[in-house]
Amino acid sequence: QVQLGESGGGLVQAGGSLTLSCAASGLPFSTYAMGWFRQAPGKEREFVAGIRGSPSTYYADSVRGRFTITRDNAKNTVYLQMNSLRPEDTAVYYCAAVRSLRFTRDAHGYDYWGQGTQVTVSS
Repeated sequence: QVQLGESGGGLVQAGGSLTLSCAASGLPFSTYAMGWFRQAPGKEREFVAGIRGSPSTYYADSVRGRFTITRDNAKNTVYLQMNSLRPEDTAVYYCAAVRSLRFTRDAHGYDYWGQGTQVTVSS
């Protein structure tokens, strides 16, 4: 049974930082690409960052230069370091997994999802 579990969300002031973690179990982690997505109230789920096994990284334009995605295959964990946070970054953040060869920025392409963690950035 595949499980993805996010942690590290919370409330932070604008300009602050947070690091999200996503621990995976039940899948051959190193062969999967991992993605971070977010969904704000009334909006569609959007791609934030992704990392393949290579590890090539990918970012949404809105977070490039502020967020960094990394992975630790020994710990089956992917991280999202978020710096210079803005109120518009407020959302529920989800991690997701897809086979590396099928990496996509489209949320519909992912096989497994975590339950999400809330990030709130106050102005």
